Amino acid sequence: MSSALLIIDMQVGLFNGPDQPHDDERILANIQQLIRRARERHVPIFAVRHTGPQGSPIEAGSAFWQLLPALALDASSDNLFDKHKPNAFYGTALAEQLRAGGIDDLFIVGMKTQYCIDSTCRAAADLGFKPVLVADAHTCMDTPVLPARAIIEHHNATLNGAFAKVLNAVDVIF
Repeated sequence: MSSALLIIDMQVGLFNGPDQPHDDERILANIQQLIRRARERHVPIFAVRHTGPQGSPIEAGSAFWQLLPALALDASSDNLFDKHKPNAFYGTALAEQLRAGGIDDLFIVGMKTQYCIDSTCRAAADLGFKPVLVADAHTCMDTPVLPARAIIEHHNATLNGAFAKVLNAVDVIF
C-alpha cells in the first residue's frame, strides 16, 4: 500500500482572512511537520486551491488564492491543482492520479472542516480510497451557530469509522 498527503485550501485569503481559523498556528505547525515527514519518506504531496469565480477574493491568480508560503510547497515536485467545488475529487484528476500512483491511504489536512474537509473525506471513501483525517491538522472559523472547536470535534467524531480513520499528527505513519 502507498500513501499520499492531501492539503486542502491552505490559502492566503482563507488562512489570513478577516476571520481567524481556530488554533491556526498549531494547525499550520502540524501540517508543516507532516509535509517534512512526507518528504523524508518520499510520500507524494497533493495540494489543492479552491478557486472562486472571476472577481471573487480567491479568483485564480489573486494574492488571496495563493497557497500559504509557509507550507514551502514546490510546483516542480508537489502535485498542485485547483478545484471549484468543496469535494477535491469533483472535476479534478485527483482520483486518477492517486490510482496511477498506487495510492490507497490518503492523509487529509487543511481547511475548512465543515465544507471541503468533510466533502473530500466522504468522497475518498466512496471512491475506494482509505482516507485518514488528521484530527489536529484541519480547521475552520467560528460560525454564528457553532464555535470552530465544536465543528472540528463534531466532524472528527462523525467522520471517524464510516468515512475515515481519524488520527493525530503525531500518530501518522506514512
